[in-house]
Amino acid sequence: MTERDIHALRAEALARLAEATQAANSAPDVESALRDLTAATQEVLGDKEAHLRPGGLRVGERQFTNAGIFLIIPDRQHHLLVAEHGFPPEQHRLRIPFDLGHPGWVAQHQRPLVLTNTDEVPDFRQILKTARMGSALFGPMFWQGQMLGQLLTAAQARHTYGPIDLDLFMGFAHVAAAVYMAHGGPAWLRTLV
Repeated sequence: MTERDIHALRAEALARLAEATQAANSAPDVESALRDLTAATQEVLGDKEAHLRPGGLRVGERQFTNAGIFLIIPDRQHHLLVAEHGFPPEQHRLRIPFDLGHPGWVAQHQRPLVLTNTDEVPDFRQILKTARMGSALFGPMFWQGQMLGQLLTAAQARHTYGPIDLDLFMGFAHVAAAVYMAHGGPAWLRTLV
């Protein structure tokens, strides 16, 4: 990716983040607000041609993306999937153990993570039943030093996401934390669990 491409990607991502933030601020509820942000990550981030490159997809696979937020529920034993896009309906409000897979790694280390090619990550665990994702971003959401959860987006094609995407993704994660708090997220989360 050239310097010019990186500059254009940054400008597009920041413009889309501004639009999503404005929509989220006027959303009627917490989850709608967060969905504005998760949808935006799918639209703007990642190599849109990764699935066309050799090794991007295996035989029988098709390119698709998904995005959502794993919130840490109050017992701090589980993550709860909310504000998702691209997941089957039965995974709405999916609960996974707090320490499971790469969401567990992000929660433990409280650091963002990019998996450019999950085939090259020996401890990658397929958590979601949709399909094995080939590339993924995980962005922790913090408020006043406390981790609330993490924004995630993934694609079936390997090498869809890279370090520049993770850098931009963290802007979405920071805004998601602020939007979550502004809309009364902690009280809403208690009603779900």
